Amino acid sequence: MAKDVTMRDIAREMGVSAVTVSKALNNKEGVGNPLRDSIRKKAKEMGYKLTFINKALREDSSKTVGVLVDALYIVIDKTRNTSPFYLRMYQNVVITLAEYGYSAILEVITDEMLLKGNLPKVLVDNKVDSILVMGPIRENYANLVVNRNVPVVYLDFYDENKDIPCVVTDNTYGVYSLTRYLIEKGHQQIAFLGSIDATPSILDRYLGYYRALLTNHICPREDYLIPDRGVNGRFIDFRLPDKNDMPTAFVCNCDDAGYVLIEHLKQKGYRVPEDISVVGFDNYTFLNFASPRLTTIEVDVVEMARKAVNLLISMMHGEDRSGSRIVVSGKLVIGNSVSDR
Repeated sequence: MAKDVTMRDIAREMGVSAVTVSKALNNKEGVGNPLRDSIRKKAKEMGYKLTFINKALREDSSKTVGVLVDALYIVIDKTRNTSPFYLRMYQNVVITLAEYGYSAILEVITDEMLLKGNLPKVLVDNKVDSILVMGPIRENYANLVVNRNVPVVYLDFYDENKDIPCVVTDNTYGVYSLTRYLIEKGHQQIAFLGSIDATPSILDRYLGYYRALLTNHICPREDYLIPDRGVNGRFIDFRLPDKNDMPTAFVCNCDDAGYVLIEHLKQKGYRVPEDISVVGFDNYTFLNFASPRLTTIEVDVVEMARKAVNLLISMMHGEDRSGSRIVVSGKLVIGNSVSDR
């Protein structure tokens, strides 16, 4: 698929700034008429899509943002596939949009929609001014979304092959901090629970784990990388190392996986944290009532939602934010799932 032309592309061709291009395409002050006409002509020649730029400013603006999320990530199932995380994120997106006078429509993307390539009706009927995608989405379906000719922002994931603006948590440093905390507690045999080919976020978290081991002169072990989900993204029954070579600690790619692991360890007769320590990522609110309470990284959902909405608003007002990636820091939350060695 050909790469969409951006304002930056036009700016390079014209030898001007992206800001100048934005002003010209949006009929704002600060650009002379001859240059404005030249820029608009060049944009047309390059195949730049002009239609969405002023939609949010026209009388027919819906003042509505379409929020898309894969059904996989909002299933409420306390046994294997629980994910209130994106519901919390959506709540904060709605709150922030309201401050700008916008509303949101949540569209859950089912397996059937993914398979058939069916977009939500609000997108097909052009009922939204922009689109916010929460969580990973399959590449072929993402292509359909970004080609709707409205601003699109990814929230809590990114695509290295596209210049779609995104807001993510600091996955790498967060897990680096968790792993370093375990090492400071005396742990040397530390495993990582997560399928690194499932999402960019899990891979980034693994890289944080890997870096922490290397900087502390601990050799990463291939058999200590344990997949936790299948090709469809759902949890699978994972295999733990042999009893005689069991890690003293596990870094889990998310809190869900952490609590699944704890139950698995309990069934095998291990105590957490007395025998094995476990850390997670996300700091799900309702999971804090479980025992033991996970040591984890708390994702700043409020700030991520705010940054994503601000991106969308700026794009709906004509700014070119192609390639923007905003990283929001999380914080280490100490529970009682880790013991000293």
